[in-house]
Amino acid sequence: MHIPDNYLSPSTCVVMAAAMVPVWAVSVKKVKKEVTKSKMPLLGIGAAFSFLMMMFNVPLPGGTTGHAVGGTLLGALLGPYAACIAVSVALLIQALLFGDGGILSFGANCFNMAFVLPFVGYFIYKFIKDRTKSTTGEYIGLGVGAYFGINAAALCAAVEFGLQPLLFHNAAGQALYSPYPLSVSIPAMTIPHLLVAGPVEVLFAIVIFAFVKKTSPGVLYEGKPKRTKPVIGLIAALICLTPIGLLATGTAWGEWGTDEISKVMSGGVSLGYTPSGMANGFSWKALMPDYTVAGMPEVVGYILSAVVGVALLVITFKLISNMKRNDCGESGSAA
Repeated sequence: MHIPDNYLSPSTCVVMAAAMVPVWAVSVKKVKKEVTKSKMPLLGIGAAFSFLMMMFNVPLPGGTTGHAVGGTLLGALLGPYAACIAVSVALLIQALLFGDGGILSFGANCFNMAFVLPFVGYFIYKFIKDRTKSTTGEYIGLGVGAYFGINAAALCAAVEFGLQPLLFHNAAGQALYSPYPLSVSIPAMTIPHLLVAGPVEVLFAIVIFAFVKKTSPGVLYEGKPKRTKPVIGLIAALICLTPIGLLATGTAWGEWGTDEISKVMSGGVSLGYTPSGMANGFSWKALMPDYTVAGMPEVVGYILSAVVGVALLVITFKLISNMKRNDCGESGSAA
């Protein structure tokens, strides 16, 4: 679901980034008001969960791959506004350091995964939880919210892809950017997420939520013990397990390189050309592209990338916490 650079036109990227500006502004304002200094580092832990979940690629129908995001999980743990900030920072580090998702398309990726996903997922979760008022209802709400949240995000990405050939093409009718119309992009994105990526998102959300609720209930409820060691231990375990994501072969739909896209088959026919906007577009050289490290085995590079990404996220939010004044109001419970 990470849209690379040059799949969306520059004007589309500007529109999507502009749409995120007020979302980020309101989210920052809400987080500053509602999240206490002592809880601010939890955003780093939440961002780390999201970052790691996105490294666990799973095979999808059609020979592509996908992953969970954890937006609804973070919404349930921290609230939707904090989830928006946490996922946005995770996406920024992925784009800058690992080349996962584009620089120009950062706003679009945040719109889909840091705005649509956590807000849709959270409000479904909250709606069901508040009306059932039981532990079972809470988990049902989380599962339903996670499922619909990631599928809503996938649908948004599909629409963004599919509008490109309609709006941006040359005189010969060839697409300048993403070449697949809505009739192709919507089923190609939504069906695999409905069948596989959605259930994976639900599984991650419920398992991690249950673990946090049992081992560190203070993350969710005021006045309860807030132990971070078990949560840090879970993050360490996930880091060690990230190479499982390497077992899923193939490229995620809509993330092909310029050397691949002309040969991609759709309806039994290859595209046959590389859109000029993609071939001559913006290029960013990431330090650890695709979570690899030059000269290291792929598995070692993947684990090291996970360590670096998690460390940067935790440090970033720790620094923000250190700059935050102590006179912040008490945080409202996300649950």
